[in-house]
Amino acid sequence: MTATVAKQRPRRTARVRPRVLEIVWLTLVWVLLWGTFTPLSIVGGVVVAVAVIGAFRFPPAEAHLPLRPLRLVGLVGYLAYDVVVSGAEVSWQTLRYGPAARGAVFEVPLLSSSDRVVTVIANALSLSPGAMALQIDHAHGLWFVYALGPRDEAGVERSRRRTMDMQRRVLAALGTPEELAAAERLLAEGGR
Repeated sequence: MTATVAKQRPRRTARVRPRVLEIVWLTLVWVLLWGTFTPLSIVGGVVVAVAVIGAFRFPPAEAHLPLRPLRLVGLVGYLAYDVVVSGAEVSWQTLRYGPAARGAVFEVPLLSSSDRVVTVIANALSLSPGAMALQIDHAHGLWFVYALGPRDEAGVERSRRRTMDMQRRVLAALGTPEELAAAERLLAEGGR
C-alpha cells in the first residue's frame, strides 16, 4: 500500500508543480496589468489565474527544449539586426511605391515538429517588419508566409531563403539535434 502511495506522490507533484508555476506567472501578469502591488490585486490575480487554468485545461508540455545559450544570444542578435534591416526595407518599399507596393505569399517547409519551436519560429518571423506567418500546416509539413516587397520570382526566392534561414537559426538555438541536421540537409539541397 505504501509503495502505491509513494509512486503516486511523484506523479502528482509532477502534475501540480507546472500548474503552480502557471498560477504564479498569471498572477504576476495580472498584477502588472493593474499596475498595483496590493494584497487585493494579488488575491484577485490568484483567483483569475486559477479560473483561467481551470477553464482552459492545456495538455502537459512536451519534454524540455534543448537550450544552447550561445546560439540563443546569436539568435537575439540576429533578430535585432533583422528588425533594423527589415524596417529599412519596408520604409523604402513604402516611400518608393506607396500604395503600389507588392507582397507575396509563398510556402516554406516546416522544419520542426515541436509546437513550441514552431511558435518561436513564427513569432521570430513576424517580429520582422514586412513578414508574417499566415498559416501553419502540420499535416503537410508546410507553412505559408507573407512578405512585403518581392516584385519578381527572384525577390520571392530571396524572401523564401530568408525565412528558411530564420527557421535554421531558431532550430540551432532551441531545436533537437535531429531537426537541426534535417534543416541543414534541406538548406544544402536548396530548401525545397
